[in-house]
Amino acid sequence: MNNKKIIFFDIDGTLIDMKKKQISKKTLETLRRLKKQNIIICIATGRSPIALPHFENLTFDTFLTFNGSYCFNQTESIYKNPIPTKDVEQIVKNGKKLGRPVAIATSDNIITNGTDNDLAEYFSFANQEVVISEDFDRTIENTDIFQLMMGARKNDYEKIIQNTAASKITAWWDRAIDIIPTSSGKGTGIAKILNYYGLDKSQAMAFGDGNNDIEMLNAVGYGLAMGNASNEVKEIADEVIGDVTEDGIYHYCLANGLI
Repeated sequence: MNNKKIIFFDIDGTLIDMKKKQISKKTLETLRRLKKQNIIICIATGRSPIALPHFENLTFDTFLTFNGSYCFNQTESIYKNPIPTKDVEQIVKNGKKLGRPVAIATSDNIITNGTDNDLAEYFSFANQEVVISEDFDRTIENTDIFQLMMGARKNDYEKIIQNTAASKITAWWDRAIDIIPTSSGKGTGIAKILNYYGLDKSQAMAFGDGNNDIEMLNAVGYGLAMGNASNEVKEIADEVIGDVTEDGIYHYCLANGLI
């Protein structure tokens, strides 16, 4: 493990306990100690830049947001891949047919054309509230949209992206979805970030728990699933570690000489 130069971390269910909605002291200590070892630490999330958590006395080096559609570090953008406007408009139409409101996310804002219980609870995971805006249609016309979010069940997935040309669904919760460009995904974002830093995938590792982390774990040299991860994630992971509630990341990094 001493060849690892960069580590990618999912947030919800990986760094943050979903029930307590906070990071543990030991996990936070782990991140600080990794930085002291000159390991690049990177958030890799479906969240938007404005919904990223702020941890005490810790600054991440790099950020993979919108499931890989918008990646950046402290000084510059690394990769941008917005959803085609026609696809955004079509998905909004499809959502209306299903009675589902849609949230659109730009690089610095998230607004919706309505709300429902699923969407509101989805936002609450990031301590956000749904903002219904009269600028919804205007924003779609004039601004890059990196991700759409909406409440959904799996049996409606095909209807939601029906008649779109370059969009796909990714999900880590069974009551809501993120919609991103077909050419995006955490795996794509990781490839762009590794190229930016001049690193090989063998020098990278990642921790995740949700199905939108499968691409991420496959894109690095060593992919680790949390003990609370879905069965699908555990099946493809190189190793399954302890639960987020048991400080799995801390104990793994300590036992393997990373900190």
